[in-house]
Amino acid sequence: MKLRKYFNISKNKLFPMSRSITGNGLRETLNIIRREFPSMKIKFYKSGSKVFDWRIPPEWNIHDAYVVDKNNNKIIDFKKNNLHVVSYSKPVNKFISTNELLNKLYISKKRPNAIPYVTSYYKRDWGFCTSLKHKNKIKKMYDPKDKFRVVIKSNFKKKGNLNIGELIIKGKCKKEIIISTYICHPSMANNELSGPTVSMGLINNFQKKISRYTLRFVFLPETIGSITYLHHNLNTLKKNTIAGFNLTCIGDEKNFQFMETKYGNSISDKALKEAYKVLKINPKMISFLENGSDERQYNSPGIDLPVASIFKTKYGNYVEYHTSDDNFDFVTFKGLKDGYKIAKKAIDIINTKIIPMTNYMCEPQMGKRNLYPHISTGAKLDSQKNIMNFLQFCDGRNDLEDIAKKIKININLTKKIHKKLLEHRLIR
Repeated sequence: MKLRKYFNISKNKLFPMSRSITGNGLRETLNIIRREFPSMKIKFYKSGSKVFDWRIPPEWNIHDAYVVDKNNNKIIDFKKNNLHVVSYSKPVNKFISTNELLNKLYISKKRPNAIPYVTSYYKRDWGFCTSLKHKNKIKKMYDPKDKFRVVIKSNFKKKGNLNIGELIIKGKCKKEIIISTYICHPSMANNELSGPTVSMGLINNFQKKISRYTLRFVFLPETIGSITYLHHNLNTLKKNTIAGFNLTCIGDEKNFQFMETKYGNSISDKALKEAYKVLKINPKMISFLENGSDERQYNSPGIDLPVASIFKTKYGNYVEYHTSDDNFDFVTFKGLKDGYKIAKKAIDIINTKIIPMTNYMCEPQMGKRNLYPHISTGAKLDSQKNIMNFLQFCDGRNDLEDIAKKIKININLTKKIHKKLLEHRLIR
């Protein structure tokens, strides 16, 4: 099983990298994944480009950052932990007082020994992050009038790019299942690398066999990445997507949780619930009102893609979230394997589903196909009624089992109707 290999790649190669929503760390992450899967395409979208109501920000890269005290000691060093700097910090090189420094130090009150992850993507600012314990030590050790040199060697590239990885595994038909995950956080294991690791495991599995449905894997920076990808691929996605999953925080051993799509009645929702049932897992369902990752982009009005989110423990629901404690002590191979099993089983279940789609707008003319009597007697035979009712639910949202339940007939009769309608090319 190659999931162990991808676990080691994430732990040893991807975890230490300095990533953000754009920049060299993001590109190198995609390059490492592409070395495992050469068919993956890395797409480039220009900084400054308008995507729906957003603009892709300038590409940001950071080379070094530190705080030096009056004795020339580095008391904060980006090279020791890349969470020490607020992501997208502007370049700084100046002297400030102790009080000014304390005002620019971000901490986590819930995890006093951990370094928090803090960002300022869309408004130019700067700052450092450290543990509450370390900040309190600075307060005690230094006089309020002491001076510190703060240096952030970063730059913004207006003609830069935002990068997205895309890998498509063609199935027997063009209808697609989309699996989306993000790659924009530095040095976090569950919130960041668990999703890409499980996605790599899924790619390895499904590349070896032909699925009923085409699988579309995307690796992107959270929020702006999914917005950008949707902006450039919306027509294709709306035409072909029948189901999808957002993978994040899927590698811990704490819980089993998931978030339904906005209305909770899509093929994704049904398959995911069935997967948990088959695996004898009793997960906690999280309300869509608690959304906060890319599921909100895929389910947005006008987008309306049936993408549910699979977690082990949902982002924000574990105390290690967005801190240096979200590491590979917290994320384990067992946790990732459990997350992988759930996602794989849900996709496998969808691949067993026959989801009929009508070939006609409005009701087709059934009489010319000898599927409706040419003389009206005012009565409709049950067989004709069942056929007409079947067609009403051929909208790409229901499999044969769903249709059987909705029109209140047994599955064997449903399959016979399905076969007959296929023969007359009324459905596909």
